[in-house]
Amino acid sequence: ESWYRGTADAIYQNLDIIRNSKPPEFIVVLAGDHIYKMDYSIMLADHVESGRGVTVGCIEVSREEAKGFGVMAINEQRHIVQFVEKPADPPAMPDNPDLALASMGIYVFSADYLYRLLEEDAADPESDHDFGKNLIPKAVSEGQALAHPFSMSAIANPPYSRAYWRDVGTVDAYWAANLDLASTTPELNMYDSDWPIWTYQEQLPPAKFVHDEDGRRGEAINSLVSGGCIVSGSAVRNSVLFSNVLVRSYSEINEAVVLPDVQIGRGCRLSKVVMDRRCKIPEGLVIGEDPELDAQRFYRSPNGVVLVTRRMLANL
Repeated sequence: ESWYRGTADAIYQNLDIIRNSKPPEFIVVLAGDHIYKMDYSIMLADHVESGRGVTVGCIEVSREEAKGFGVMAINEQRHIVQFVEKPADPPAMPDNPDLALASMGIYVFSADYLYRLLEEDAADPESDHDFGKNLIPKAVSEGQALAHPFSMSAIANPPYSRAYWRDVGTVDAYWAANLDLASTTPELNMYDSDWPIWTYQEQLPPAKFVHDEDGRRGEAINSLVSGGCIVSGSAVRNSVLFSNVLVRSYSEINEAVVLPDVQIGRGCRLSKVVMDRRCKIPEGLVIGEDPELDAQRFYRSPNGVVLVTRRMLANL
């Protein structure tokens, strides 16, 4: 009858599939725009032991950062006693006035409890049908919410001792998280064989770098270049190239996140950009050097990252 009206409604509209799956006793609900390594079995065991209806993954963040998250207050037993979604003045942690306890958008529900909350929420015409705005505050009011600190189940990222977690729900955050992977020692270790990251890998030929002439040398420095890419007589620096990217000669690519199947024409200069998949960049295009022109033609983020899509290019 309608498209998803919120995060909770998205689950509610798929309850028939969930209920027909075994059916489950517990349900883990995850956000799709976060990057981290976590052992969910530890959080699940914590939930079962507590006997609560829902367990909420949480992480300590600065109070300024917390303005973009659901923020909670907890007691000594880690029971959540207050939950506020994206507050202008986030409540501070008792032992540190500069930090707040933010929801990670990771939930473990007892299935029957989740079903009841979703059905009640769906019947409420005043609801936003959102986990952070509606379901979790309702669970808190019923005394059914437990906080699970990320430090309890996070997977270490050697050589760093602290756990890695990033919210990449904005263009700026997405760009920064990708470029971090191209740094000398990224905080997220993708090369850790003890806890590998499994994903779909299309069978592609290795990346190729061609031409070795002055002014026309195919090279990539401090960059990640995926399979199927060809860097032809151009310089790629501090960038991430997804699969099947073609960079033609005499171009300069710097601090760029280039998604799959992009073709970059000759003589382009691209700096501080996120390039959407299957874009075809015309010869000689310059992006990232003139803020006013970039904002007229593309989307320019608050921190100056330029997002380029096929539709934007078609309007040039």
